[in-house]
Amino acid sequence: MKVTATAIPEVLLVEPRVFGDDRGFFYESFNQKQWREKTGVDRVFVQDNHSRSTKGVLRGLHYQIRQAQGKLVRVVVGEVFDAAVDLRRSSPTFGQWVGAILSAENKRQLWVPEGFGHGFVVLSEAAEFLYRTTDYWAPEHERCIIWNDRDIGIDWPIAGSPILSGKDAEGVRFREAEVYA
Repeated sequence: MKVTATAIPEVLLVEPRVFGDDRGFFYESFNQKQWREKTGVDRVFVQDNHSRSTKGVLRGLHYQIRQAQGKLVRVVVGEVFDAAVDLRRSSPTFGQWVGAILSAENKRQLWVPEGFGHGFVVLSEAAEFLYRTTDYWAPEHERCIIWNDRDIGIDWPIAGSPILSGKDAEGVRFREAEVYA
């Protein structure tokens, strides 16, 4: 696999080695030993999640203020624009974001470490999004920053307003959000 640091070095773009021919393709989507060797990230993943969303759905920006989750995310159907925001007050990249197109076609994954807000918007007719996490879902610690916060300024590649859940529509502004030390 090929691992590339983004503009925020802790957020990593992971490209698996894909073996393909006229029958289709094969790749290892995760190998713990190779993961540690190539990324230097030594985490145990405890939960796998799978969501399906239609075009224009935006999920995020989510994080857990306690029981922070690192997330290794990928798309197995369709295409999304995925974004991570540094919420670590002590970080030199605090409040900055990075984004990447993840799709079934490019098979890229994004490592979003603990201490980051995360969200994505569906660009294709539908998308199935998989993510494995380093801690369990804890709804009492879940937080949400509004997707279009001006202080963060994510350049979402969409026209108009996305489709949001009630929770995501009520996300707080970055300046009001609980963040990490």
